[in-house]
Amino acid sequence: MRAITIREPGGPDVLEWAEVPDPEPGPGEVLVRVAATAVNRADLLQRQGHYPPPKGTTDVPGLECSGTVAALGPGVTGWEVGDEVCALLAGGGYAELVVVPAPQLLPVPGGVDLVAAASLPEVACTVWSNVVMLARLSAGETFLVHGGAGGIGTHAIQVAKALGARVAVTAGSAERLARCAELGADVLVDYRSQDFVAEVGRADVVLDNMGAAYLDRNVDVLAPDGRLVIIGMQGGVKGELNIGKLLAKRASVSATGLRFRPVDGPSGKGAVVAEVRERLWPMVADGRVRPVVDRVLPVREAGEAHRALEGGDVFGKVVLEV
Repeated sequence: MRAITIREPGGPDVLEWAEVPDPEPGPGEVLVRVAATAVNRADLLQRQGHYPPPKGTTDVPGLECSGTVAALGPGVTGWEVGDEVCALLAGGGYAELVVVPAPQLLPVPGGVDLVAAASLPEVACTVWSNVVMLARLSAGETFLVHGGAGGIGTHAIQVAKALGARVAVTAGSAERLARCAELGADVLVDYRSQDFVAEVGRADVVLDNMGAAYLDRNVDVLAPDGRLVIIGMQGGVKGELNIGKLLAKRASVSATGLRFRPVDGPSGKGAVVAEVRERLWPMVADGRVRPVVDRVLPVREAGEAHRALEGGDVFGKVVLEV
């Protein structure tokens, strides 16, 4: 098969479309013929040499894909060759074929075409596992998501609104904030000129991709019994945490990731995917939550897709069609 390979750590030009060995499904695995994949910030870090894949995982980047089932490994039930699927991956999406643990496979949700479906698994599993399974966002609460114009943010806005929450977002321009409002955001904060603590007031749940740079203000904005969930480190990895503020609010701070979780277990990727299929996929099928795709490029233009994401020129997701 052919796949995007990383010649050496570096800029977008190190991504090459090359021949690599075909993967073969083992016990409990499914071989998927890839229709499309999507670009995530983790892919950029991997290309730069800062985020190697888990041990035993292919070096081909790509944390999600859509396509059709090409073959079933021993012991797999519930799927047939030819089924249209999308999948959460630990790597390998930028390729013609990829092997997926069966518990990480999802049907393409109703009303979504096969290519657009590639933009859903990573954001859906990230948002659902953190905002719902961990932080327990419920109707009537206030939810703040930083980076509201990104892939995670555009999806989180819609999920939170579907759950009945008041939604606040930060983004870097009036245009991007206006598009967040179209998705359902109620409170719009331009992080370049406004203080989100003053604008939001109190948030019951905060989903943060900035890490250290926002840590103290995120604690400030938490309501009593508030929950801060950190999923990124774009603003640095080390910050000072005021425990006194947390104690006074009975608040909590969590930090989680998906890529290195095991497949099995109560917090494993399989459990997340199962809950996404049961509870979130109906929201997608009835239109309450929809894919937000900024552009679709051929997979051979993966370097151009990385440049666009690095340049802050993307609203939602960039999809690579294979």
